[in-house]
Amino acid sequence: MSDYVDIVKQAINDLYGDQVKDLTVELMRPDPKFGDYSTNIAMRLKGILRQSPHVIAEEIKAKLDERGVFSAVDIAGPGFINLTVSAKALSNQLEAGFHGDLPYGENNDGQGKTVVLDFPSNNTAKPLSVGHLRPANQGWAARNLMRATGWKTISDNHLGDYGTPFGIWVEGFRRFSNREKLNERGVYELGDIYVKARALMKEEEERGETEFADKAQDWLLRLDKGDPEAKAYSQRFNEISIKHTNEVLARLGIKTDYALGESFYVKDAVKAVHKLVDDGIAEQNDDGSIIVRLDDYGIKTPILILKSNGAPLYATTDLGTLIYRRDHFHADRVIYVVAEEQKFYFIQLFAMAKKIGFQMELIHMWFGLIDQINEDGTRSKMSSRKGVVLLEDLLDEAEKRARENAKSKDISDDDIRKIAVGAVKFADFANDRYTGMLFDWNTMFSLTGYSGPYIQYAAVRVNKILRDNAEHLDDEIDAAYDYEAEKSVILKLLDYPETVRAAANDLQPHTIARYVYELAKEMNRYYEKTPVATSEVPAGVRAARLGMLKRVSYVFEHALCIMGIEIPERM
Repeated sequence: MSDYVDIVKQAINDLYGDQVKDLTVELMRPDPKFGDYSTNIAMRLKGILRQSPHVIAEEIKAKLDERGVFSAVDIAGPGFINLTVSAKALSNQLEAGFHGDLPYGENNDGQGKTVVLDFPSNNTAKPLSVGHLRPANQGWAARNLMRATGWKTISDNHLGDYGTPFGIWVEGFRRFSNREKLNERGVYELGDIYVKARALMKEEEERGETEFADKAQDWLLRLDKGDPEAKAYSQRFNEISIKHTNEVLARLGIKTDYALGESFYVKDAVKAVHKLVDDGIAEQNDDGSIIVRLDDYGIKTPILILKSNGAPLYATTDLGTLIYRRDHFHADRVIYVVAEEQKFYFIQLFAMAKKIGFQMELIHMWFGLIDQINEDGTRSKMSSRKGVVLLEDLLDEAEKRARENAKSKDISDDDIRKIAVGAVKFADFANDRYTGMLFDWNTMFSLTGYSGPYIQYAAVRVNKILRDNAEHLDDEIDAAYDYEAEKSVILKLLDYPETVRAAANDLQPHTIARYVYELAKEMNRYYEKTPVATSEVPAGVRAARLGMLKRVSYVFEHALCIMGIEIPERM
């Protein structure tokens, strides 16, 4: 589409010169009966040129007709200009795109820049829950979009391995568990320890006692001071947690470059807090706590960056993390993939960063919660009381359902896994990330609706045709073939580069999901009307159609890869 935008823009510049300097031209895809592309530029020029849109449209049409690029230029309504391009020309443009310097669909918008992506940022010593699915999926897709648009990406799982919970786990372990249980059950033992410890703390609180809480706080202070025993507990718990996290993320096809926890930053972060006080950016309250006021940024609530007892908080370690990402990663942009509940905190954090003088672009890529469909048809937040809560359990259930759907077919275990993960992931990207994710097992595995398996099946079908006709893929194409039967598919393929750019600019992976769904539907319509490799298709035409299918196969794979979805061999 960009080539045609340039042609229209050049025609306008030739006609009106400096009057339209820096004017943005946009082309839309209208109903096919009106043409291939459309623009309302004549109506936008009305105020600048002080002429009627219809007169302006006529002038632009005449200039475009002179160029001879479009097979038809028509005016509709008060000033819409509809453009039609021959299918042959569109095919040539597509081929030119596939023979460019970059892989088709990609660009260099972020060339020379580094982005750090912060996800899924789970707490250690707890099994990954369903709540970690969205930050993992959305973060991975954002990472892939940034890569597709030229950015150098660094992904960091900012582990929650510090603070009061650490002390609770240590004291809870000493009271309720032992090394044998921990070695046998790993993170699940740590999860049970935490539940028991919190229950004990609640009982003590109701009795007006603080024995357990005091000992838990003491373990945190010992860790702050570098106590060897406390450090050993921290290291062991982290090893168990990171192993579990990596194993579960691997089932989703996700891996981060780093897993630097809060404890990695805390020592330098506390020093940075005190320097902010010395520099007059932060101030110490009478009780010893330290805050940064944000009134200059329209935020009445100051951000607390150190407790009165000197204990650090999330904001403390996040300050240290920002410094590290600036100085060691040389980040131009940081994207935090964190749920919507933390919106105000990130508003505060980003304002503090501006006040300090950080130049990095900071983005909170927030998303909605995960809901499920109940037996009565109502929608509610997914929770342990209503079904699956552990991410591993959810993936196990997905594989079970994928296998049930395919039990009469010879499908490999690896393909079952791809179908299951694809169904789960596509459900995450079915709507924009703000909307929230709806878990409805029935629609997730539908082969006829807006679902992962539907898209995967479309890709599998294309790939099977290509495999079955492998000996004809390099046959000579009929030079006179007009590609009219493929025109709608080619137009959709030509939309892909701008789709990737828009998804990356908006950090909206669902744009890619919507695109591949539309491509799958377009392919189904194509098959209904057009034989590809049957006996009655001439060899040169067959070669042309198989060539187009190779482009479709590439786009399916590239787009699904952005979402972290693999294509099965069979379905």
